[in-house]
Amino acid sequence: MTAVLNAPFVEALRAQSQAYHDQHPFHVRMNAGLLSRNQLQGWVANRFCYQLAIPRKDAAILANCPDVDVRRRWIRRIVDHDGTAAGEGGIEAWLRLGEAVGLSRGDMLSEQLIVPSVRFAVDAYVTFARTRPWVDAVASSLTELFAPDLLAERLAAFERHYPWIDGDGLAYFRARLHQAPRDSEHALEVVTEHCHTAEQQERAVAALAFKCDVLWSVLDGIDRAYPE
Repeated sequence: MTAVLNAPFVEALRAQSQAYHDQHPFHVRMNAGLLSRNQLQGWVANRFCYQLAIPRKDAAILANCPDVDVRRRWIRRIVDHDGTAAGEGGIEAWLRLGEAVGLSRGDMLSEQLIVPSVRFAVDAYVTFARTRPWVDAVASSLTELFAPDLLAERLAAFERHYPWIDGDGLAYFRARLHQAPRDSEHALEVVTEHCHTAEQQERAVAALAFKCDVLWSVLDGIDRAYPE
């Protein structure tokens, strides 16, 4: 009901997909199978910086959110990434992806391969979640609206073009195929329920645009550090 009543608002949010990072030249080349082993390793290593930041971003949202019902559901995101025990969660799955493309856990965990501009963009996202109104931070997470199709395309591309990657290392993408739609549905529900005024809705759209810029900037940094 809320999404129907706010149809123009939801349309404005979804329109941000035009700036989503699936259209970045580096990402296009990756899905076309045109990356070298070194470039793919660079992408995995630097995206790990973003993966590590996701639970911190979500913890910041929880810390600022006064709505207990939202917090009860939002906390699943932290559990999804951190797990509840060693060897579980999305961060562990990304480490296994790193191993599958030939990186060591030591290299990944030391973060020595992370490009400064990537770290800057990721830190800016965490700072945004920590310092902006919590609903704006929730809105910034709505890039997940665009993620399921991207994840399915990426998984198929990796299986088709990079057969040297152990299939078990792609478990992160398979898990996100069902987590991302669930998470984006909840986030969209929260945003449409709490953004009533034109100003609130404009801030939400701007927050989502900012997140798209963060993801684009991450790929810009990787692309410069690992040229063709």
